[in-house]
Amino acid sequence: MLEIGKMGGLRKKMPITYLTFLAATLAISGIPPFSGFFSKDMILSKAFEHNIILYILALGTALITCFYMFRLLYLVFFGEQRLAGAHPHESPKVMTVPLMILAFLSVFGGFLNIPSLFGGNLNFDTFLHSAVFSKVSGEISPSTEIGLIVLSILLLGLVIWLAYRTFVRRAIVPAAEGESMSFFGRLVYNKFYMDEIYTTVFEKPFGNLSNFLFRKVETNVLNPIVDGIGDATSTLGTLTRKMQRGNMSFYLFAMVAGILLFIIFILTI
Repeated sequence: MLEIGKMGGLRKKMPITYLTFLAATLAISGIPPFSGFFSKDMILSKAFEHNIILYILALGTALITCFYMFRLLYLVFFGEQRLAGAHPHESPKVMTVPLMILAFLSVFGGFLNIPSLFGGNLNFDTFLHSAVFSKVSGEISPSTEIGLIVLSILLLGLVIWLAYRTFVRRAIVPAAEGESMSFFGRLVYNKFYMDEIYTTVFEKPFGNLSNFLFRKVETNVLNPIVDGIGDATSTLGTLTRKMQRGNMSFYLFAMVAGILLFIIFILTI
C-alpha cells in the first residue's frame, strides 16, 4: 500500500481521477452547490435550532472534514511526483466510468432535494414523512439560515486556503512511517492511542476474564456437571433396558406384583 506522502503530481497523469476526486472533495466538504452542501446546511441549521454547542461541534467536524479531504487532494494530485521510478497512468474505463457517475451525482445530486430557502420543496423529505416520524420543531428564520450559510462558507474557504498554503505553497509532506515526529504529531498519527486504550481497558480484561471462566468454571465445573448428567442418563437407560427382555411371563409377574403392592399400600393407610 502506497503512502500519500510518496505521491504527488497525479493531476496531469490521471485527469479523470483528479476531476472526479475533486468533485467528491467539494461535495463532502459542503461547498455549494454540490450535493453535500444541502445536507450539511440542513444538519447545521437543525443543530443550531436545538443547541448552540451541538451546532459548534457539528461545524467544527465539517471544517475538519474539509481540511483533511483537501489535504488528501493536494498531497496526491498537486506538486511534484515524489516517488522516483513510478509511471502513474489513468485507470481503465471499468473504474473511471463508475467514478464519473458518482462525480455527476456529487455535483447535481443535491438539486433533487432543494430546501425551501432556495425555492425547493424537499421532495425526498416529504416522501419519507409517511414512514419516518420526527418531532416537529420551529424553523429558524431565513435571514438566520443565510447567515449560518455565509459563516460556514467563509470558514470552509479559510480551511481550504490553509490546506493549500500548507501542502501546495509550502509543500509540507507528512512524515513517513518511522520518522521522528512531534508529540502532537505522534498523538494524531496514532489516533490518540484509542486502539491501545481500548485494548488495555476492555479487550485484555475481558479476554483474561473469559480465559479464567473457560479454564476454571467451564472446564472444572460445568463440563463435569454436563458429562455427569449424560453418564447418569446413560446408566439409567442401561438398567431400564435390562428390564425390557420381551418375556411375557416376566411382564405378567411384574404387573401382578405391582397390583399387590398397590393393594397392600391402600390397606395399610
